[in-house]
Amino acid sequence: MLSDTVDRTTMTGIEQTRQRAILHPRTAAERFRLDHEPAPADLTPFVDGYWILHWDLTEPHQQQVLTHPVVHLTFTTGGQAHITGVVSDTFTREISGTGRALGLRFRPGGFRPFLTAPVSTLTDRVLDIEEIFGPAARAAADSIITEPCVPTALRLAATLLRDFRPAPDPAIDKAAGLVETISTDPAVLRVSQLAAIADMSVRQLQRLFAEYVGIRPKWVIRRARMQEAAARAATDPQDWSALAAELGYADQAHFTRDFTASIGTSPARYASSAGRR
Repeated sequence: MLSDTVDRTTMTGIEQTRQRAILHPRTAAERFRLDHEPAPADLTPFVDGYWILHWDLTEPHQQQVLTHPVVHLTFTTGGQAHITGVVSDTFTREISGTGRALGLRFRPGGFRPFLTAPVSTLTDRVLDIEEIFGPAARAAADSIITEPCVPTALRLAATLLRDFRPAPDPAIDKAAGLVETISTDPAVLRVSQLAAIADMSVRQLQRLFAEYVGIRPKWVIRRARMQEAAARAATDPQDWSALAAELGYADQAHFTRDFTASIGTSPARYASSAGRR
């Protein structure tokens, strides 16, 4: 569930959005390699794409991620196959030895057709694959984990989803489009603004996000702004007061409190540690 670790200046669009999730990106780039592949065309209504994490370490590494509002299905060396809901806090993962993790990153709202309940029921939870896809999914997961050829493993993962034949749902596009608007339009700072863009009441918007995205729209807005702040802090010197104002905060103190609560350290300290070469 980690993001790209290449230089942000070489990326555009969705790649930059993924990059913003990773904390301490320079250190991360020294510890593992993360590749991305597009989802098969028939699964793109539900799946944003694949990610493949490779590592070969002499010492364990703990990686922090400021996650996006999406669900992940992950197959990891050692036999683990998990569904991870939206993580409302900072996500920390430890990797050690040599291994591989292969993940499917669902679109915001894209996991709803695979559930019999709102996506919010998965928030801050990690479930074994059998709990959602049934006992037969365990054998498929084992095949994916042990398959040495990555393209073959990806095809097996796609087959697992196709077996469930999820029905198209136009609400997925609505939810995913609103999350994308938050990520790409820095002027969207309040839930009422997003509701107006969606031509919905605030209550309707909140219900849509609970059912499909899994977390409140206010959280998504705040998380996108914290990702932007962390990404900037890791690359360039910042005028914290100006950045706070740009991100919609009334004052620098409020911004600093939110940043520290989200990331675990102050903006200045994070910039100092994340910017080390």
